[in-house]
Amino acid sequence: MATRRRTTMYSSAGKKLYAVRNADGTFKDIQTYQRAHAADLRHKSKAELEAAAGKPPRKAAKKAVTRRSTR
Repeated sequence: MATRRRTTMYSSAGKKLYAVRNADGTFKDIQTYQRAHAADLRHKSKAELEAAAGKPPRKAAKKAVTRRSTR
């Protein structure tokens, strides 16, 4: 999943905020930096999950090998 672009703002109390906007520019979601950052740390990427499971890292696909029958 691609990361959504966040706008950094500050509340009237001085807390740092992250705001996510819709395509039309209206606010879709507003979170405090503290909550958003903690959620980012809890989230694991697909590569991290595969590494933890002991699977080898993904590589680029190889060309398919075709065999001809020798009859």
